[in-house]
Amino acid sequence: MRILVANVNTTTSMTDAIAGQARAVANPGTEIVPITPAFGAESIEGNYESYVAAVSVMETIRAFEGEFDAIVQAGYGEHGREGLQELFEVPVVDITEAAAATALFVGHKYSVVTTLDRAVPMIEDRLRLAGLFERCASVHASGLAVLDLERDPQAAIEAIVDKAIHAVEFDRAEAICLGCGGMAGLTQRVVEQTGVPVIDGVSAAVKLAEGLVAQKLATSKVRMFAPPRPKHFVNWPPRA
Repeated sequence: MRILVANVNTTTSMTDAIAGQARAVANPGTEIVPITPAFGAESIEGNYESYVAAVSVMETIRAFEGEFDAIVQAGYGEHGREGLQELFEVPVVDITEAAAATALFVGHKYSVVTTLDRAVPMIEDRLRLAGLFERCASVHASGLAVLDLERDPQAAIEAIVDKAIHAVEFDRAEAICLGCGGMAGLTQRVVEQTGVPVIDGVSAAVKLAEGLVAQKLATSKVRMFAPPRPKHFVNWPPRA
């Protein structure tokens, strides 16, 4: 089985970290192929950057040479999953939805701890769109920028743990979702401080992708995710 795991930003060290987490949970025989977008921002922290990332991820995977069995979109609250489902028949799993869906199996209510406050409404909207918001107790911002997760890991852990404890004690959350692909690898430390299940979106998405492939399930092409209709595109792809 071969799974493409697409980082949504252009920071290759973050792609490497995401790939490492994916490989840590993948079954023997599952090949994880990391993808870094061909263009875009070094981190995604707003709608404009997210839409650019969505286009870049789609075009980068369209240009990928070789076969694959599933795609994991490793951006929390980002756009583009629906476009990937139109373009490809293989299962496409977004880490936002994968983490929340997994949380429903281990607790009644879950909370998300993410990076900057501006990401909170984006994540809430994605959860609503996926039908997963009803059992979301809260979405909290740690106050960290995405790249801060790499610059100062200890400060990142402390900030994430602080918000996770608040979610458990005051919002009555029974599980915590780590709301950024760059938080891969922090799960156990948050578990130790909160005592509740902690879900990393990359791990959850890889396991869901493996399960879908094992069941021979593919993206439905009957209506919403039917392939794009053949059309003439003006000045596409854009040229510098």
